[in-house]
Amino acid sequence: MDIGSDQGITLSNVETIPGKTIVEFYGVVTGNTVRAKHIGRDIMAGLKNVIGGELKGYTELLQDSRREGTERMVEQAKSMGANAVVNVRFATSSIAQGAAELFAYGTAVKVE
Repeated sequence: MDIGSDQGITLSNVETIPGKTIVEFYGVVTGNTVRAKHIGRDIMAGLKNVIGGELKGYTELLQDSRREGTERMVEQAKSMGANAVVNVRFATSSIAQGAAELFAYGTAVKVE
């Protein structure tokens, strides 16, 4: 997923950007999305549970959620003046029956 670099932000899942020096910290940035399951996907998931195989509808849903959460985190970092986000992490949680949140977070920094 190369979302950040398209928007002038470098993303890293570690505390540094290789070859760069962190010169400013801006703080924690977040992005989230809450998605509901689709009845058609639920029916297919039920069938896959019986016969086995990848739940492609849910895989696509998670990929879209990750992208959207990351884009929102990147926008927040840009609004603070950051050009990178380090320690990027993802978390999921159940919000209600049939709905889940994907939460992206990290530390906005300026690197040179």
